[in-house]
Amino acid sequence: MCHPTAPRRIAIAGATGTAGRATAMALRDAGHAVLALGRRDPNLPGIDFQQADMMDTGQLAASLRTAGVDGVVSCIASRTGAPADAWATDHDANLALLRAAQDAGVGQFILLSAICVQKPRLAFQHAKRAFEDRLIGSGLRYGIVRPTAFFKSLSGQVERVRQGKPYLLFGRGDLTACKPISNRDLGAYIVRCLDDPALADRVLPIGGPGPALTPRDMGAALFKLAGMPPRYRSVPPFLLRGVARGLDLGGRFTPRLGAKAEFARIGHYYATESMLVWNAAEGRYDADATPETGQDRLFDHFAALLAGRALPERGDHAVF
Repeated sequence: MCHPTAPRRIAIAGATGTAGRATAMALRDAGHAVLALGRRDPNLPGIDFQQADMMDTGQLAASLRTAGVDGVVSCIASRTGAPADAWATDHDANLALLRAAQDAGVGQFILLSAICVQKPRLAFQHAKRAFEDRLIGSGLRYGIVRPTAFFKSLSGQVERVRQGKPYLLFGRGDLTACKPISNRDLGAYIVRCLDDPALADRVLPIGGPGPALTPRDMGAALFKLAGMPPRYRSVPPFLLRGVARGLDLGGRFTPRLGAKAEFARIGHYYATESMLVWNAAEGRYDADATPETGQDRLFDHFAALLAGRALPERGDHAVF
């Protein structure tokens, strides 16, 4: 149950990303006065903007203090997942913002993280986890939101199917599953984290309305919506692992190849790991233990894309 509070002054970083824009609008629509901080203006009606260097703690603190900010929401995320970008963005920029919030006397900090950090193997996952630990130990009231897969990251094959091409699967298409969540539902949930005492000082995995879906489920639904017979092409996931190893070897001589190796590892991770809560005691992903929120459903989004009522947005870490 949500316990609304009086409207407050909330600063948001990362409002130019799709999840950040949805969150900024959800904050505005909930009655909060919203200040977007960053390099670029998100150009959202009813939302103030302050240009800021996200690595400059002093400048950020001054902006928060001058605006009388009560709470901070960070939707900062690296665009590529490359190691240098991940540590600079997912960790260092968030840490500068956290220190600024402490210096300015802000009492609450909500972080948009990712559900995949529960089994960290990649640079951006380690960077996010390292900052999560800093936030937990900060003394501020916090919420760490770990969403499952976004609609945009699962919609890359809509155009393939529209063009009559086969739907690409890793293995049989049942290696992974997730509970897809829309940006709108995620934004509304983050607003709840500001207002609901039951969500305070917690790590919060969250998915959209169930059930959990595998890639094969998604492909079957997409073909049905398009009125086409299903056609699949299987890609062995070990190919991505082999590519990563080859690029790692090349990276000893050319740093650019080493960076590309991380992208192959990201692809392999998403091809083989579910975006659901990990049950460590049983050594498996647990759909039933993955909380749900919202009402938007992936297949309705597919239908809107096919009908031209929505525009495709690829996720930076989308596999296909």
